[in-house]
Amino acid sequence: MARVIIQEQKCKGCGLCVWACPNKVLSMDNSKLNQKGYSPVTIVNMDACIGCCACAIMCPDCVIEVEK
Repeated sequence: MARVIIQEQKCKGCGLCVWACPNKVLSMDNSKLNQKGYSPVTIVNMDACIGCCACAIMCPDCVIEVEK
């Protein structure tokens, strides 16, 4: 089973990873702000992750890791 790790404090909330995920594992968390003042991405359905790494590849700030 794959596992997604997000460095929420470094996320700028661009949403590219949410768009890239084929199984809708990620979502924007508009209920909180990180230290930079952005709403970070959060994991909403880890069980659906297939480990494709599309989210990590798409992230311009390299704040996402996928462990397989």
